[in-house]
Amino acid sequence: MFRCCILLASLCTLSGPQPVAAADAASHANQQIIDAVQARWSTGPQAGWLSRILPPTMTAAALPEPDSPAATLLARYCVQCHHLPSPAMHHPDKWPKIVGRMVVRMRGSGNRGALMKHMMGGGGAPDEEEVHMLIGYLRRNAQKPIDVARYPDLDTRGRSFRDACDQCHVLPEPSSRPAREWRRVVQRMEDNMTWMNRIVGSTPQRGEPQLRRQDILGYLESKAGR
Repeated sequence: MFRCCILLASLCTLSGPQPVAAADAASHANQQIIDAVQARWSTGPQAGWLSRILPPTMTAAALPEPDSPAATLLARYCVQCHHLPSPAMHHPDKWPKIVGRMVVRMRGSGNRGALMKHMMGGGGAPDEEEVHMLIGYLRRNAQKPIDVARYPDLDTRGRSFRDACDQCHVLPEPSSRPAREWRRVVQRMEDNMTWMNRIVGSTPQRGEPQLRRQDILGYLESKAGR
């Protein structure tokens, strides 16, 4: 009996940390892919505008399902011409068209397709099975969009939230998270907000929206779910 307990404890010890270790290893491998590709295009002649397409703060470890094959596909293909996107940038129904448009360009066709193919430096485009996997992953982890009819104060009290957050992604539903989780989300988004506030120039513009963290957080906490 004692020997069985030791064996059971040993099996639990061996099996417990493995998923975390596997996810960490996958994230590390994906981040190496991302860093290598970005090192190539960030020194090219198009680096200035490529680096402005998306905020540079998303990492492989921050992706949902970081050890999944689909997360690896996102790291492999989407960073060939810009920073890593977050699946929460768009609502589920928008992702198929975006992926379709990007795949056409990666294959050297469509608007800016020839330029993108050149910038990819010999990189490839996903095949049909990979496209299907990417779309499923992005839709599964997409943002739940706001029901604007429930928030008539978006243009007044919620203006800071609206102006800040819809620059990078569809406006999220405030009731989709409890207040404590919104505090973590807004803190994580601060770098993105600073980055976006200067997209139109290097100096403040008269009348430009100010992305005030406390205003945004206060609004979200007041509408948060229980």
